Amino acid sequence: MNEFILATANPGKVAEMQKILGDLSISFVTRDDFGITIDVEETGTTFLENATLKAKAICKASGLPAIADDSGLIVDALSGEPGLYSSSYGGEQLTNEERYNFLLKKMKNMEHRAAKFVCTIVCAFPSGELLTATGECLGTILEKPRGSGGFGYDPVFLPDGFEKSMAELTADEKNKISHRAVALFNFAELLKSHTTLKGTLQ
Repeated sequence: MNEFILATANPGKVAEMQKILGDLSISFVTRDDFGITIDVEETGTTFLENATLKAKAICKASGLPAIADDSGLIVDALSGEPGLYSSSYGGEQLTNEERYNFLLKKMKNMEHRAAKFVCTIVCAFPSGELLTATGECLGTILEKPRGSGGFGYDPVFLPDGFEKSMAELTADEKNKISHRAVALFNFAELLKSHTTLKGTLQ
């Protein structure tokens, strides 16, 4: 069975990736399983560049194909903020709750609240080959947080076509529509037809 390493150290992302990619005939290990503690500096100017930096670094450290992602929230009325800086928006020291409240404060009294989550997945192989996939989830920013599930900005994001915030959705509901889920589904299709794996994945 083919073995891949998940480059993220975020337990929420690990659970989401394992659940969505779990139907493939491959096994997953995490960077914790390998004792990899390197902190990859995200110096890229796009989600793709940052995901590639992380995937390549973890692939080199483990010797395994490494799956990494970079994602963020893009708010139209804030000229694309927080974007690449979604995880540090308002300051590195803020909690998730403080971070989305910082966002809500910046958007106070704004009528145009359209936003989208974007995720790019990159798999770096020891051969140097890369597979990439992207997913988006369109929605709006709520005026007040709702729900306690998920992580990050989920409590203040209302996906298009839903009456529940991302944080109010069940894991199964979220895994059908989230930006990361869409990117992972697209990535899974690429992986199924990958030349070195074709015929071993179902």
